[in-house]
Amino acid sequence: MDKIHIKNLELFCKHGVFPEENKLGQKFLLSMTLYTDTREAGITDDLTKSIHYGDVSQLAKTFLETHTYKLIETAAEQLAMELLTKVDRLDRVDIELKKPWAPVGLPLETVSVEISRSWHTAWIALGSNMGDKKAYLDMAVEELGNAPGCEVVQVSDYIATAPYGVTDQDEFLNGALVLRTLYTPEELLRKLHAIEAQADRVRMLRWGPRTLDLDILFYDDLVLDTPKLHIPHIDMQRRSFVLVPLAQLSPYKRHPVLNKTVEELKGELHD
Repeated sequence: MDKIHIKNLELFCKHGVFPEENKLGQKFLLSMTLYTDTREAGITDDLTKSIHYGDVSQLAKTFLETHTYKLIETAAEQLAMELLTKVDRLDRVDIELKKPWAPVGLPLETVSVEISRSWHTAWIALGSNMGDKKAYLDMAVEELGNAPGCEVVQVSDYIATAPYGVTDQDEFLNGALVLRTLYTPEELLRKLHAIEAQADRVRMLRWGPRTLDLDILFYDDLVLDTPKLHIPHIDMQRRSFVLVPLAQLSPYKRHPVLNKTVEELKGELHD
């Protein structure tokens, strides 16, 4: 990924844990690295095909000088969110926010916080077999699309499927979606659980009836195993109701552990 650097932009802001810092303000220095594809701009000499670093500098200056935070960690985090959601073509941003006059009572040159934030792609499975199934799935799609730092890119068709695991229950309506998100995997999981709670999801029986079931299938090419979260989804390769809608969206997405495409996994399961 190509980079555009903005180094030591001088600002006068009111961030700090002491009341006088919030009232009087002080000097800050901001450095940013913007990650984008500059190939087309380089060939066409067209600024609209790249990122206008002057506009980004002005946006960052206005944001940091009109907001007040106790922590420079918060200031950097909120600025990253602002840039990634407002600047077209920006895939990732590295931010270093420096505080030259930090009141620590010791001689120092500067205190700074440096973070890196970026867009990620997640694939989410949707399922319901209670009540108005389609309404529950539509609600989940809408809630994810409206969540700050999330963009629903594509939604599969919904398909009716036989229940899995516990077969003595109503058939399911299943689907999948592709989500562009700024959430970490853990934050995304919490968001999915919150949406399930809105649908009055009750977790009583594994593979049992549910108003809404949302699962992370892939998150970029991440491989993650924690007590609460497994990515890729640990059982997706054995589930036709997952692979069929997923293959409609991303047939050539490759499983980072099994090293097979979604289309290959679907074909093997059907065979």
